[in-house]
Amino acid sequence: MAKLTKAQREWRPGMPKKRRSTKVMFASTVLLLEAFVVLFGTLAVFGLHRNEFPPALVFSVGIGLCLVFVLTCAVLSKPWGVALGWILQLVLILGGLVEPAMYLVGALFAVSWWYGIRTGIRIDREAAQREREQAEWEAAHPAGSGPEQTPGADARNT
Repeated sequence: MAKLTKAQREWRPGMPKKRRSTKVMFASTVLLLEAFVVLFGTLAVFGLHRNEFPPALVFSVGIGLCLVFVLTCAVLSKPWGVALGWILQLVLILGGLVEPAMYLVGALFAVSWWYGIRTGIRIDREAAQREREQAEWEAAHPAGSGPEQTPGADARNT
């Protein structure tokens, strides 16, 4: 039998599920897409600039940067995680120094990063407000305090 995670061991019936941050999900999506761009950009630089840069340097920098993009997804929930993401956006734009097409690609991904962070924060704020309002409503209207209303109850009484 597979080993249970800590969250699975601590779960009890009726416990509310912890909500995942939309900001972190959006940011992770952008970073993973950028990791693929870095990987394919590495291959492009290797093919187009073979005589200018040693292949070992091209592949070590490219694969290392690709791993940094992927591993940054794990720290996005930390206070400094989004700042690291912004730094990586600048690194991707500066990739244009090696391959000029990366200026455009990096700028487009920076806009995607900004939009994902901005929209994710807004959605998370709205969801937190909705959860607070739901908790207030449930506190004001306990489950067992009112008459039972079952579908079709009026039809049975006639």
